[in-house]
Amino acid sequence: MKYSLFAVLSALSSFTTAQEDDGLIRMKVMKRSNHEMVAQHLERENKALLMALDAKNNPADITLVASSASLRGAAQPSFEEQLAVAQGRSESVTIKDYSNAQYYGVLEVGSPPQSFTVIFDTGSSNLWVPQINCKNCGYWFMNGGKHKFDHSKSTTYVVDGTDFHIQYGSGDVKGSFSVDDVTLAQDIVIKGQKFAEVSDAGGLGMGYTLGKFDGIMGLGFEGLSLGNAETVFKNAMDQGMVKEGKFAFALGDNKEGELTFGGVDKSKFKGEITWVKLEEPKYWQITLDNVSAGSYSSGKTNGIVDSGTSLITGPSLEIQKIAASVGAQANLLGQYTIDCSKLSSLPNLDFTINGKAWSVPGKDLVIQSGGTCLFAMMGMDIPTGPKWILGDVFMRKFYTVFDYENAQVGFAEPTY
Repeated sequence: MKYSLFAVLSALSSFTTAQEDDGLIRMKVMKRSNHEMVAQHLERENKALLMALDAKNNPADITLVASSASLRGAAQPSFEEQLAVAQGRSESVTIKDYSNAQYYGVLEVGSPPQSFTVIFDTGSSNLWVPQINCKNCGYWFMNGGKHKFDHSKSTTYVVDGTDFHIQYGSGDVKGSFSVDDVTLAQDIVIKGQKFAEVSDAGGLGMGYTLGKFDGIMGLGFEGLSLGNAETVFKNAMDQGMVKEGKFAFALGDNKEGELTFGGVDKSKFKGEITWVKLEEPKYWQITLDNVSAGSYSSGKTNGIVDSGTSLITGPSLEIQKIAASVGAQANLLGQYTIDCSKLSSLPNLDFTINGKAWSVPGKDLVIQSGGTCLFAMMGMDIPTGPKWILGDVFMRKFYTVFDYENAQVGFAEPTY
């Protein structure tokens, strides 16, 4: 098993004291730098441009792509799909872009515990990590390779054997379910957790190979869970490991953040928490009274609060209107860039929820590195799903609480 310096430091530094006097479980959440995100974007754009040139010379080699999308889609759409979008042959593609994910933390599986860097994802519900001999699960020379679970070394491992299979836009992710102990914050042990050992992660594409994460810990509801597996957090509640059925994110901007299980950390926010009931306890989906930026106004719509998505996404046509109004330009990847000199003139993006406007300043709608400024909004069309995704760009502006027991989300003004 290969261990990168990042992973070793994560294992040593990402755990805080499991429970302080207030009974909360605190876990550090690391942030990938803007420089890394922009560099990876530019690399993908260059590849897309090369493919576009090849397609121009060999048009018969490019096939049409169906116009469809789902929330938990490809970690990185294939370049054929991207090119089809850019050339107007497809309205949208499947896009769950874990390659854009910025925040990671560490948990442990098995006895003795084996450490894994994971994305804490409120938009999915399963826990999965790669197993030893996993195919398409990274290479040692890229971020030191992936940590892989070896169940033969765990004394608490129990065979399940049920197939685990997710269809992403670029291919399948396959494996099988197992049962073992999962440890949060060093010594909070959830017994008998059903999780997936992935044997082939090809469907996640280069977004996974290049990413700094090993697996995913879903923080959604059971309705999204494959294999009827209870979520890690639900099991923690059932086993009395958390004080309350709540968890909360305090995401750092260019610094570490914190994920708290078992309640709220009152030192992280000021004033009252504004609570919003979920439309359905499946995704963390809420009603939005309005989304507005400058002269743009959406009217009543809905969206999900999703820690596993870095950007803010909305219907493609709506994002096009907002992008056009601020002078952002789309590229072959469907990502927008903007002239860095315009940052001071960007309008705020306001989400009106329960009659209150939650504002993301215009300058925070950009991910900047060097002379490149990525516009942190992207078009995404989900026929039967939420219209908007309030990802990390939104969440890091507010202390965000997920109340599992009462099926509601809370927002508060941060103190950090």
